[in-house]
Amino acid sequence: MSQLTPDFSKGLVPAILQHYQSGQVLMLGYMNEEAYNLTVQEKVCWFYSRSKNRLWKKGESSNNIQHVLDIKLDCDQDTILLQVNPDGPTCHTGSISCFNTDEPYSLESLESTIQESVNSNNQKSYTNYLLSEGIDKITKKFGEESFEVVIAAMKHDNLELTNEVADVLYHLFVLLHDRGVKFEEVVDVLKERHKKSGNFKGERKNINNW
Repeated sequence: MSQLTPDFSKGLVPAILQHYQSGQVLMLGYMNEEAYNLTVQEKVCWFYSRSKNRLWKKGESSNNIQHVLDIKLDCDQDTILLQVNPDGPTCHTGSISCFNTDEPYSLESLESTIQESVNSNNQKSYTNYLLSEGIDKITKKFGEESFEVVIAAMKHDNLELTNEVADVLYHLFVLLHDRGVKFEEVVDVLKERHKKSGNFKGERKNINNW
């Protein structure tokens, strides 16, 4: 988290909540110094209510606590950006976002979808079927779907190609789940390689250096 202290010299400071995974903007609140310090210490969002004239913890009545994973300040240090993992809808209306925006879809959502299938314990779930069959079945299906991507590409059928790539990604995430590997770990590897290469352009012999 940020080690910088916001500039409270002009009063309350706006604080923007953003979903750590999807990047969706969830709400705008205001903090005084005490609310900010509580947020840093407890790693959950505290605000100062202008209407109630008091401190309040987001989710204190709804239990939809906003768990803080990271805090950033803008260049003037008078606006706070909080990366959060919410326990439930952020808005008091029951919406995910107070701005009523559609939830962005990301590859990470596949990870959540697979976990939800596992938690449901639905025996008719294809995900649960693959996981119950084990790594041999999972890798076999991943290989089959990968070959379907090659066939679609060789046929110059872009519609089929996009569908087959979607299938590959799904089976890849099932494989990662089975092995206990988080997609975030894969992203970290990509970030590190990107730092080393500076960019993704150009043909490189060593993929680790792109």
